[in-house]
Amino acid sequence: MNMQQYFMPVRVMCGERIVSDQSRAVASFGKRILLVTGRNSAKICGALQDVEQVLKNNGQIGVLFDQVMSNPTIDCVYEGARIARQEQVDAVIAIGGGSPMDAAKAIAMLAKNDLARADLFSGHYPNGALPMIHIPTTVGTGSEVTPYAILTNEEQQTKTSMSSPDLFPKLALLDAKYLEKLPARSVIYTAVDALSHSIEGMLTKKANVFTDSMAYQAISMFSETLPALETRSFSYADLERLLRASALAGMVIANTGTSVVHTMGYSFTYFKGIDHGCANGLLLGSFLELAQRQLPERVGEIVHHLRMQHAKELTACLRGLILERPSLTEEEIDFYTRQAASSKKIQNGLVAVSADDIRRMFADAAER
Repeated sequence: MNMQQYFMPVRVMCGERIVSDQSRAVASFGKRILLVTGRNSAKICGALQDVEQVLKNNGQIGVLFDQVMSNPTIDCVYEGARIARQEQVDAVIAIGGGSPMDAAKAIAMLAKNDLARADLFSGHYPNGALPMIHIPTTVGTGSEVTPYAILTNEEQQTKTSMSSPDLFPKLALLDAKYLEKLPARSVIYTAVDALSHSIEGMLTKKANVFTDSMAYQAISMFSETLPALETRSFSYADLERLLRASALAGMVIANTGTSVVHTMGYSFTYFKGIDHGCANGLLLGSFLELAQRQLPERVGEIVHHLRMQHAKELTACLRGLILERPSLTEEEIDFYTRQAASSKKIQNGLVAVSADDIRRMFADAAER
């Protein structure tokens, strides 16, 4: 029997007012804390203010780095690490969606490792990373429970993943109230990203009984919120369900990794400026249809938990949720196909994916 394993060392706490309720836990991270976030979202939703109040009450000092952009760059994380070293911070608190959380991981690592850019994605970080608390304000990336950080790599003209157990946060605090002011579009795209994590994780060679259990639960929770996603109107209970589904899906890919869908989606994000979750959603239905032809029993379980009968229903569902589609030339499709076909994620998958399959999935995602 093949060895199966599961590892996720993050302490996850959920609930209303969880940030203020866990002030003693926050206090244990040290005197000086770097707060990593974007320019607006964490401030609008109230998460940054809650964290700053906790730090003030604890007598801790918060150093704000709010320069993280969507799809953070290598320059961004080196600048954040420079400030972390200059301010001699003891820990990092990430507040936001996938971009601030991923940037925070790279910053926490670079604060303790003086690495050349050529070594940034090596996975070898001898001094580890500063301890981190992650507070997600979207429902998609699951970065609060993974050992990955995805950065825009201009040299490679794509997004590139850092991966190391050192990049796991120590603590994740989940409060759905930080999602209440999210635009419906952001909720939908990040929820689709979480769904993609669950489905892709189940279709990798590292999938096992532990990750499958979490993936099934996350997929079922997505299905339960589908009426709200379709009407673009969310109750607090809907948002809480999606936030927890996102964390479960993150726990899945923390152990399984993702598949060719993510690799293909990076081209849409890098070259077309398409949101990550939207990019995955444009491709996920076609990928699941391909998987169903090869692995009918396994995909049958996935669509069962979606409360559907066939992968084609997911394709139709996603077309209803994702209204924007990229315009692609044949030359662009060929270029993106060559990039994706060379990815190691194809070898990680249970589904045999040819260059022709990739080309067809890109073509299916394009606007008609």
